[in-house]
Amino acid sequence: MLTFEEKLAIIESFPELERKNVSLGRVNFHYAESAGDKKNVVYHLHPNGNGFVYGGRIAGCKTDGKGMVNIRDYSSEELRLLLERSIHSLKEEEEMVFEGMEEVWVNKENQTLTLIQEEEDMWNVYAGLNLDGTFNSYNEARQYLEEEGFSRQK
Repeated sequence: MLTFEEKLAIIESFPELERKNVSLGRVNFHYAESAGDKKNVVYHLHPNGNGFVYGGRIAGCKTDGKGMVNIRDYSSEELRLLLERSIHSLKEEEEMVFEGMEEVWVNKENQTLTLIQEEEDMWNVYAGLNLDGTFNSYNEARQYLEEEGFSRQK
């Protein structure tokens, strides 16, 4: 297990993260450039070595109910990778959010589905005028479309 100081050094090597000291010697790190409301990347890094990193938008990442990953037993390589992926997930959201965005997706049989951003956090997939699915993020809708064999029309 890495010490508090070792974890702190790794986290501070990411210049895009902003340190926020909180109670009981714990430290949070924010990503100010996040497009969404979620800015906490590191939550309650404690002097005993325990702490959490946001992984709620990382596919396949085991998280708690708040989307956080416990980093108590992470190696330096695992921690760096998780931090990179966490920051990227917050950047990715920023790059993909367009008010009222609409995309056409096509499969090999030349069937089309239309992905429309109805609200900031609601993405609908339509087959003609029929609603095919509703998703909370662009990434969820994209993953569904790709799993169904569709690709974005350019």
